[in-house]
Amino acid sequence: MIQCENLVKIYKTADLEVVALQGLDMTVDAGEMMAIIGNSGSGKSTLLNMLGALDKPSAGKLIVDDKDLSKLTPKEIVAYKRNTVGFVWQNNARNLIPYLTARENIEVPLQIAGNKEAGRARELLDMVGLSHRANNKLAQLSGGEQQRVAIALALANRPKVLLADEPTGAVDTKTAMMIMDVMREINRESGVTIVIVTHDRMLASKVDRVVSIRDGRTSSEFIRNKSYAEEMREIQLGLRELNDVDDIKQEEFVVVDNVGRMQLPKEALEHLKLHGKSRVRVEYETNRVVLYPEKMPDDETA
Repeated sequence: MIQCENLVKIYKTADLEVVALQGLDMTVDAGEMMAIIGNSGSGKSTLLNMLGALDKPSAGKLIVDDKDLSKLTPKEIVAYKRNTVGFVWQNNARNLIPYLTARENIEVPLQIAGNKEAGRARELLDMVGLSHRANNKLAQLSGGEQQRVAIALALANRPKVLLADEPTGAVDTKTAMMIMDVMREINRESGVTIVIVTHDRMLASKVDRVVSIRDGRTSSEFIRNKSYAEEMREIQLGLRELNDVDDIKQEEFVVVDNVGRMQLPKEALEHLKLHGKSRVRVEYETNRVVLYPEKMPDDETA
């Protein structure tokens, strides 16, 4: 569904140039629910904006649903935003119109697109568990309820990709987990591809794959040993406790890009005292590649 290849984004002003993405590679399968994590300034929000056609890459390839986003005309970009992607922001002021009810908010994009589906708004509110709040305005809804209305709104025109930028950043942990459960249920029932940008590793307990971005490039990926769906089935069969789901078993993989570059985890850099232009020695064994620093720390031996 999504293919990013050697993606570069450079922001320029009169006397300043900032490289937000510098050769990022990433793929997302159709129907996948995954998360992108990274510290502030890592480039994750820049990537999400480009996936939503809110910004264009400076270089590289960005393809979503077989559409090359760097080559779309203004008219095609409008059609892409209406039909291919849905967006959920952290700040509900960007998601919803405050003087409309929950149902009316969802009906707005349906009316703009000429969608005549009777009951579509009610169906979506039911999907996020808020059909009983259809006629309430935003001031009458909690933060978590507002965010669930925002998710329903983003799904109004049946997008193929749902993009969520810190969707749980403004709510407490319990509400955040509930919102993630809603998104996973939507992913399971409708098959929509969901990409969530967050800085919160706790949310990783609700997805099967987490991509870590550091300094504008894909650094590593965390893959669950068992899918979330498999773990939930084990709970239903009484083979494990519900609380165990948060004790996720993930394996971290460092990502090697198309030209052989990779980022070592920060823990490894600190342990081996590598920094700046440090050099390492590479040795090849039968089934592994071993990296040694040019000079080992005083208390270590090769």
